[in-house]
Amino acid sequence: MYTKTEKKQLFIFIAVAYGLPYLMGLLLWYGWAKGLSVSAFASTQMLYPAAGVCLAYLFTCRGDQQVPRIFYVSYLVVTMGMLVTTAFTVLLPGQMIPMTGGMAVPVWLLVNQYGLIAGSLICLVCYFVSGKKRRIAYGMKWRNWKASLACIGLFLLLYIARLVLACGAGGQLEILLDVVKRSDTWLILATLPISFVLSFLAFFGEEYGWRYFLQPLLQKRFGLRGGVLLLGVVWGLWHLPLDFFFYVTPDKGLIQTTAQIITCVSLGIFLAYVYMKTQNIWVPVVIHFLNNNLAVVFSQEQTAQVLQNQEVAWSMIPAAFILNGLFFGGFLLSREFRKKEDAGNRETMNI
Repeated sequence: MYTKTEKKQLFIFIAVAYGLPYLMGLLLWYGWAKGLSVSAFASTQMLYPAAGVCLAYLFTCRGDQQVPRIFYVSYLVVTMGMLVTTAFTVLLPGQMIPMTGGMAVPVWLLVNQYGLIAGSLICLVCYFVSGKKRRIAYGMKWRNWKASLACIGLFLLLYIARLVLACGAGGQLEILLDVVKRSDTWLILATLPISFVLSFLAFFGEEYGWRYFLQPLLQKRFGLRGGVLLLGVVWGLWHLPLDFFFYVTPDKGLIQTTAQIITCVSLGIFLAYVYMKTQNIWVPVVIHFLNNNLAVVFSQEQTAQVLQNQEVAWSMIPAAFILNGLFFGGFLLSREFRKKEDAGNRETMNI
């Protein structure tokens, strides 16, 4: 059972992490219906889970001097700024700014994108200003270097193997090889560390909410495996507004939601595994960043637009289920889950 404080924290978290995406989903639907740019909604939504955690701890842990208030407050300010500029992209579409390649970008979308960069840098400074003790107390310190780097390396191997297998099964190996041979592919790969620093806040926003805060609470109530599986479904449904009005068109929203849940459950198992193994929230953050950005790198377009208006069909669901289950689902049977559950069972027997 949850304590009284945990119940308050969970209520605040759900209100923010779920309330904001679904409220903003109304604006997302409006922007989509008007044919406006809605890409800002995806990156901004990633900030909401950690914003819920920040508010939950600020309200319920007021007497705790270890709370990293400077970081939490700066994070909430950035989130609010991102939310407002996202709303303005559809409420005040305004002037278009010419870009290289003949493209034109709405001014508020540009403000939103630069806001994420500035916010990431500001919060990075506040992160270090908060001090080591506060970072440790609230699960934000990098730890277990060897295990952490090994888990990131393992993800890269699994990602590449899954990509090769998927392309091979779809007769697209030649296309993949052409992408690998392109010089701009390697240029983008080389700049990924810089991209991470300039945009880490979005990926921290999800993982600090899902893995650091919600995962232990769900595991406490539903068991280590059951909690992770439930978290995957919860995480998948959190994408619902984006599934219907961003990733695909509404007529294919149900297909995308199904695929999203499969991805979130399977990848969520692996992310839970690496977090339990390392107790380092930055490992899921880095892996989440790589998972999203490598999809762009290895696409033919090599732009973030590849994530929008995707082509999906029910016939793709079985392959997604098998591939994701094969490469990530099996970690649910890993020693990390077993030994911790066994320890929990022994503790229960000793009471």
